[in-house]
Amino acid sequence: MTTPDFDEIIDRIGTYCDKWDEMERVYGVSPAEGGLAMWVADMDFRPPAAVQKAVEAAAAHGVYGYPGSNRPYLDAIKWWMANRHGWQIETDWILTCAGLVNGVSMAIDAYTQPGDGVIVMSPVYHAFARVIRASHRELVELPLAIRDGSYQMDWPEWERQLTGREKMLILCSPHNPGGRVWTKAELREVADFCTRHDLILISDDIHCDLVYPGHRHHMIATIAPEIADRLVTLTAATKTFNIAGAHIGNAIIADPELRAKFKGALMARGVSVGMLGMDMVAAAYSPEGAAWVDQLVAYLDGNRRLFDDGINAIPGLRSMPLESTYLSWVDFSGTGMSPAEFTARVEKTALIAANHGKTFGLGGEDYLRFNIATPRARVADAVSRLQKAFADLQ
Repeated sequence: MTTPDFDEIIDRIGTYCDKWDEMERVYGVSPAEGGLAMWVADMDFRPPAAVQKAVEAAAAHGVYGYPGSNRPYLDAIKWWMANRHGWQIETDWILTCAGLVNGVSMAIDAYTQPGDGVIVMSPVYHAFARVIRASHRELVELPLAIRDGSYQMDWPEWERQLTGREKMLILCSPHNPGGRVWTKAELREVADFCTRHDLILISDDIHCDLVYPGHRHHMIATIAPEIADRLVTLTAATKTFNIAGAHIGNAIIADPELRAKFKGALMARGVSVGMLGMDMVAAAYSPEGAAWVDQLVAYLDGNRRLFDDGINAIPGLRSMPLESTYLSWVDFSGTGMSPAEFTARVEKTALIAANHGKTFGLGGEDYLRFNIATPRARVADAVSRLQKAFADLQ
């Protein structure tokens, strides 16, 4: 296997790239003036060579008709879950959707009705709230507690907040934007909570492969198999291998009745996926892909340490300890500045586009989210810019 060059600077401007081509419109940060894109959650790295070869083979064939058998794709998913996560799944458990936001939407449609409450643990991935509201469901935000600098589940407080209208809980595991890898005990509590309140549980595990040394991701299906009749696990190769443009993901559902309802939602909306996406996933979920991920995580771990050390050296700023993902969640509350003030310094002075914390819901107001999945030279540049932007605090 060729050693990947994660230090290579790849120019993505003008390539229909949301992250780089849209940041001036969204944040007023121009790439032409040296702006750094650290917002959209994709990486500035090429995927493994096996993925590129699969795309090139399809292009060489030159016929792009309707895809037929997807057996290699399904077998690759089964292999990956067994070998990387110790989860033995059956082929017929796997339903394919057009990415995980689409999967969340299908689950909401399949298992709830307009007006039903759908629970999220806030702050959390902003697309959940967007889809819940667009589906005319009630967004129920249960605020995460912060203990020892990291997010923790707050069960006693959450029990008091429920009204009985809630029908579903969406779990972000690992957590985005906080980077927490939930422990076995925490996942056990989630399962018990959903059973106690008769909630369908949607577990979004899209970041499950990007876990740092000292931590281990657990699929909740392996921790609480007895909740199979209320559990939908959403997985995808897209974050792991930087192929989000393929818009492909999976709903893995063991229970036949639950699976039939999800499949019905997919059929009612005419959801299908493209041939190239399946080819890319089949190539990625392989021994070569596994070796590439190990190298990627080691590289991201170096980026994480560089970014955290630099951020935490600025008085008033604090980067939440990152156990997983490549998305650093930085608290600016110690500066005493308003969100408008510290955001202006990041965007106008440092010329960095980062996600605004308030978009992640309750508790995110004093934060910005920075994507560190970029060549290390850019991470070092970002740290330097931020230190200069807040130099008066030092």
